[in-house]
Amino acid sequence: MKKLLSYLRPYWKAVLLAPLLMVVEVVCDLSQPALLARIVDHGIARGDTSFVFRTGMLMVAIALAGAVGGIGCTVFASSASQNFGRDLRRDLFRKILTLSCADLDRFSCGTLLTRLTNDVTQLQNVVLAALRIVVRAPLLFLGGTVMAVVMAPHFAPFIFTAIALEVAVFSILFKKGVPLFARVQEKIDRLNTIIRENLAGIRVIRAFTQEAREKERFFRASRDLTKATVQAFLPMVTFLPLVLLIMNLSIVAVLWVGGQSVIAGRMEVGSIMALTNYVFQILFSLMMIGHILTSVSRASASGKRVVAILEQEATIRNPLVPDTTPITRGEVVFRDVSFSYHGEPVLSGISFTAHPGETVAIVGTTGAGKSTLLFLIMRFYDPLSGEILIDGIDIRTKDLKVLRSAISAVFQEPLLFSGTIEDNIRLGNEGASFEEVVEVAKIAQIHDFILSLPEGYDTVLSDGGENLSQGQRQLLAIARAFLANPAILVLDEATSNVDTHTERLIQDAMLRLMRGRTTFIIAHRLSTIRNADLILVVRDGEIVERGTHRELLEKKGCYSSLYLSQFGEDTAPVAAE
Repeated sequence: MKKLLSYLRPYWKAVLLAPLLMVVEVVCDLSQPALLARIVDHGIARGDTSFVFRTGMLMVAIALAGAVGGIGCTVFASSASQNFGRDLRRDLFRKILTLSCADLDRFSCGTLLTRLTNDVTQLQNVVLAALRIVVRAPLLFLGGTVMAVVMAPHFAPFIFTAIALEVAVFSILFKKGVPLFARVQEKIDRLNTIIRENLAGIRVIRAFTQEAREKERFFRASRDLTKATVQAFLPMVTFLPLVLLIMNLSIVAVLWVGGQSVIAGRMEVGSIMALTNYVFQILFSLMMIGHILTSVSRASASGKRVVAILEQEATIRNPLVPDTTPITRGEVVFRDVSFSYHGEPVLSGISFTAHPGETVAIVGTTGAGKSTLLFLIMRFYDPLSGEILIDGIDIRTKDLKVLRSAISAVFQEPLLFSGTIEDNIRLGNEGASFEEVVEVAKIAQIHDFILSLPEGYDTVLSDGGENLSQGQRQLLAIARAFLANPAILVLDEATSNVDTHTERLIQDAMLRLMRGRTTFIIAHRLSTIRNADLILVVRDGEIVERGTHRELLEKKGCYSSLYLSQFGEDTAPVAAE
């Protein structure tokens, strides 16, 4: 919480003004019972209507001053808490964007979503409550106690006994409630994860008629959240009646003993009325303190989760003195590179050279480590050992922005963003002109389709480009890569999910994109890589074969077996000629 409170420093004026204005409200509240006692004992009892009027008007003026103080406190507290939440959410999001893939693998999307929304909201609410209650409750408690004891010293034992009982109740409540709220946040994470999975995979769910199963998963997670929430609030629900009972018994005791004092002539009726109000203020302020402690206990769970993200050190980050030399040639060299994922070996002793402008194809069975090779080139992960050089420089010494701006990727599942088609194409080169956007769309053979849309390049895409076909999204991704004008191109299964006609369009667009660029291709369809300058066959994280299409067929090894399994025996001699 100390780390998080630093987010209030820029708003120190509001943080100071809110409590100061609350002091005004508390002082006004504390003065009212004493003035009420004077009206009863010195005005009404003596029939002095002018005194009653003057003192009554004074009470009204003080009440108005207190209202102004309370409203002002709320305004400044709300401003500080909202700005606090905005800045915290901004830094959380900024931090998430700096984390490497290895760092993000430790958190689920549902968890990150909960921390950006629910957890930050919990902290905002605590800041708002703290700026109001943390000042009001202690001042009201201390002021009420002093006023009550000064007014009627012989009531002190009753007052302090009631205080001790209420403190004991809230101590038990706080001790039992704190651990339970962490479980509530975990259940919220789980529910958010299920919601996200269902929204993203609704077509798969319907295709496999799994609606009933997913409903049951959601209902189960919802029941677990409800159960955890009830368990967390059960202590509060149980102890709140006890607190109210203590308050009522205390007031009854004051009225009983005070009534006897009035009958005996030791006190006046107005003083009993004032004393009753002070006792109520004392015990109610303790209840507010208990409430804020409970809120803090809830927020502490959220605070730990938020700080865990803020303090997460990115494993992939810029060197202290990064190399900012632009990448122009695109030569890529792997030297004895090994990589493991969560302790499991993925790549072992990988070495090869991709000369500028060459096309390197990577083939192998699923899970062989093909995509990992490409992720290492883009420095999504760092190798466990060995080194990767681009234009003769170790990529770990390169400025990350310089490195990644020199590489464009077209993945199997092209990701488009909500926004216009023009915005999505311009993603890799925001400074490009509209004419350049149109030119790359023509090269990628998507221009005519875009013009057929009612809004053309201003057509707004839905989430992930769901209002386009797979092939159309892929062609837009290729246009985006064209506009980025990279030195190195990465194509990961770019034609695996489209029909034959669209595949020809995409292949033609990719051939244009690959010209003059060092290109890495992962493809299950081996017909797309016959003209590659170098083909690497990866199995169990190692390169088991390398060469051109012709050379590998002549070896009659792994590649030849893969090729024949796709095209049959009759194609081998023709391909090898």
